[in-house]
Amino acid sequence: MKEKIGQLVTIGIRGTSLTEEEKSFLVKYNIGGVCLFSRNVESPEQIHALCSEIQSLKTKLPGQHPFLISIDMEGGRVHRLKPPFTQWPALEKLGALDSTSLAFKFALMMGEELRSVGINLDFAPCMDILTNPENPVIGDRSLSDSPEMVAKLSSALVRGYIKSGVIPCGKHFPGHGNTMVDSHEELPKEQTTLDHLLDHEIQPFKKAFRARLEMIMTGHILFENVDPDNPVTLSKKFLKDVLRDQLKYRHIVISDDLDMKALRNHYEVKDIPVMALNAGCDMLLYCNEFETPGVGIESVYSAMDHGQLDKVELEAKLKLVENLKKDHLGKAEMLSFDEATKVIGHPDHLKLSRSVEEGRVPEELLTT
Repeated sequence: MKEKIGQLVTIGIRGTSLTEEEKSFLVKYNIGGVCLFSRNVESPEQIHALCSEIQSLKTKLPGQHPFLISIDMEGGRVHRLKPPFTQWPALEKLGALDSTSLAFKFALMMGEELRSVGINLDFAPCMDILTNPENPVIGDRSLSDSPEMVAKLSSALVRGYIKSGVIPCGKHFPGHGNTMVDSHEELPKEQTTLDHLLDHEIQPFKKAFRARLEMIMTGHILFENVDPDNPVTLSKKFLKDVLRDQLKYRHIVISDDLDMKALRNHYEVKDIPVMALNAGCDMLLYCNEFETPGVGIESVYSAMDHGQLDKVELEAKLKLVENLKKDHLGKAEMLSFDEATKVIGHPDHLKLSRSVEEGRVPEELLTT
């Protein structure tokens, strides 16, 4: 089973093309996915070439599964792709218009541009409710301060991404909207009760599950009244008892970046991935530290050798990832770059983006 474990890992890369070291690492460890950041993207042609380069390595992997190539594209300040890609407004502006048809189109068009250059997974939508308007992390990334509004519109966004051929990932379970601390820098601690979370913050996730959301991302938050010992990413209480048993979620749980200081300030690098897998994460995300994925995978190998990880659970996680790739990536070949140029910055996309920025629903969507 060891040769398969890398399928549960997504890593960041250094630049705008793969180094020989990165190619070797992706193949040696049978890595499941690559996440792109601003440092990795320059132009549509370069991104298309990079995604092609990544996917060309799949023939060297044991199962020859395609890579999940992911990005953070929400709109607003979380927006990795620059012009000529359409520049999408923050979700706050979309939420203010209260239109599910507009939300669906927003995600569909954004997804079409991502898919055209080979990106097949978007870490979006942000499904956090802005319960604390002073929140420096979420702010205008949230659709609304209303659970009902976030639930309704984020579900429409999920459907739009799926229609575009891009896998959506809802974040940050169970809700990051009340925090004052940035989990990139330190571990946020919250006093919210489980009952309140179930009645408010978790409502958008429940509705999105019915819209066929097949991946969610955990939040690195310590809810002291629910699990005083473990942040959500490392919490069996949240990921098994609540998410699996109570909410009946059956799809993939991916961690937020395991190198964020919310975890690194409190746990050893080698312990974090084992704790996350044992808690209920199915995929492990490493974004910006290039040495730690290897340390993490070797640590998982060691935990398997010493019986610290349940092999039946690991097999189930691997099956979830394999099925996701088979269902969503199996037949979806990349567009040629010439075809992609017809999608990127399409006039209809620019028009819709401008409408949201200006605070109006396009006339053709008013009656739908």
